[in-house]
Amino acid sequence: MEVHKYQVDLEWIMDRKGEISSPLLNQKVEIATPPEFAKGMPGFWSPEHLFTAAVSSCFMTTFLAIAENSGLEFTSLSCPAEGILGKKEGKYAMTEILLKPVLTIPNIEDREKAEKIMMKAERACLISNSITSVVHMETEVLITEDLSV
Repeated sequence: MEVHKYQVDLEWIMDRKGEISSPLLNQKVEIATPPEFAKGMPGFWSPEHLFTAAVSSCFMTTFLAIAENSGLEFTSLSCPAEGILGKKEGKYAMTEILLKPVLTIPNIEDREKAEKIMMKAERACLISNSITSVVHMETEVLITEDLSV
């Protein structure tokens, strides 16, 4: 596989707030120090949110590729995630990420396959493989048939 590069630009706006963008993307995102820190600002994405979102969104994109290649039919996928900020070797670090994917599939016969694909997606996620945080996962598979009762 060839090397890929992803360019992100950052510009400080004021106080503890900045804006990230990319020359290849249309949206800009305001970011700030989270309110748990001195002079932090509530209501903005923080580096901690973005870190957690990177793991969660990588899980999703990896799952989608594996599910497609495996022929798994599903009707919905959501993945709430929680990033844990703690101390590691005396320094603040994102120590854990908890992913809670909820997958809805139409056929009960695919439940085991769906679980395996979710686990495989977490293990294959390039972001999870690039960080030192421990990634935990609590999966849930719902069956469309069960939802109609």
